[in-house]
Amino acid sequence: MVLEKLGSILKDTLKKIASAVFVDESLLDDITKNLKKALLEADVSPEVANNLIKKIKEKAKEEKDNLKKKELIVKIIHDELVNLLGGEKREFEIKKPAKILFVGLYGSGKTTTIGKLATYLNKRGYKVAMLGLDVHRPAAPEQLEQLAKQSKLPVFIDKEEKNALNIYKKFSDQLKKYDVVLIDSAGRDALDKSLIKEIKELNSEIQPQQIILVMPADIGQTAKKQAIEFKTLGITGVIITRMDGTAKGGGALVACAETNAPVLFICTGEKMPDIETFNPTSFVSRLLGMGDLEALMEKAKSVIEKEQEKKIEERLEEGKFTLLDLYEQLKAMQSMGPLSKIAELIPGLGKIKMPSELLENQQEKMKRWKFAIDSMTKKEIENPDLLESSRIARISKGSNVPISEIRELLNQYKLAKSLVKSGAGLNMNGGMPSLGTGRGGIPAGLDRKQLMKLAKKFMR
Repeated sequence: MVLEKLGSILKDTLKKIASAVFVDESLLDDITKNLKKALLEADVSPEVANNLIKKIKEKAKEEKDNLKKKELIVKIIHDELVNLLGGEKREFEIKKPAKILFVGLYGSGKTTTIGKLATYLNKRGYKVAMLGLDVHRPAAPEQLEQLAKQSKLPVFIDKEEKNALNIYKKFSDQLKKYDVVLIDSAGRDALDKSLIKEIKELNSEIQPQQIILVMPADIGQTAKKQAIEFKTLGITGVIITRMDGTAKGGGALVACAETNAPVLFICTGEKMPDIETFNPTSFVSRLLGMGDLEALMEKAKSVIEKEQEKKIEERLEEGKFTLLDLYEQLKAMQSMGPLSKIAELIPGLGKIKMPSELLENQQEKMKRWKFAIDSMTKKEIENPDLLESSRIARISKGSNVPISEIRELLNQYKLAKSLVKSGAGLNMNGGMPSLGTGRGGIPAGLDRKQLMKLAKKFMR
């Protein structure tokens, strides 16, 4: 999970507030002490952490009603953390045709991030191309080429040319037919005079719509220095990489907010879909265990083809739902990453500390369910009611999947089908119920008890 330790302490803090009979000074000191500790461990500077704690204490003391005070403290913690991370979400706006230049130091993950953003934009209907202008790092053109093959997107590189401007001029006419061109530039160990000169020359010639700084989360508070230095070159936003593997991500996010360098995206893993827009409100909601449906839907859009999505939606509108549709759900869910990552985005499930072995077992079970479906006939897939004992035994033998797990698959199918029949519908973007959201971020039509019941059925 992103900033797992911080999220864990925040959830425990909310539990303390909820279970307390009275909100007195002793409780306030206890929860703010834990909160400060969590912020410092997330590499937020002591000065920023102290200011946040001071604000929480001052605002909490203003309310005298005990019940209202509990609600107020939770709201204050939420709102102050959102402000700490930049406040309002900064939209990533593209006016076609757009050229976007990426800058950053060595090892920031710049080239990989370009591949991720190219995939992200392509899934949203943009005609995207990548251009390699990093002429200093020997493997840079090859890396961009491999990412382009992986994403099935066009790339323009010249492995022999050592002048970045010459490469741009060589391909400039061909690039005009694309909605968005993502441009890789060279990095350095530090922002030295040669890097500043090169970026300024590229900026002058290319005239990009945006200049995006890519920096890794593990630099923590040092992000502030980088953001300030690169802002002089006209950066319009920041993408923070490696948010999944470090406790210092909080320091990087806060540092960018302090310098008013908007964080547009965060990268949360190694795969192409592991990029999401950064929304401080949704991000804090996830840390507090309240889920993040926006990020969940974004992940879903990144793993399913538009044609496939439309085809499945049409089938659902006609009231048809077969094991093949469930099969597509399973494929999409697996592409979205580990179940632990998905669970933290679902309202209600984020607060449940699910054992890692349970999630791993479910992940493996989903793979076996796919094997079982592969062993069925077309008629059986389209009409699972045909699957009586003898047929299930045959499928079990052919797929090497236990009979008990095939019956679990059929139960899961019946549960999903009942959601479709009830009018709740299913969003095939990753297999989550497409219910919209009601109060507290819970899917409309489901109260918290129903949501937990649904989760338990799925996870058993």
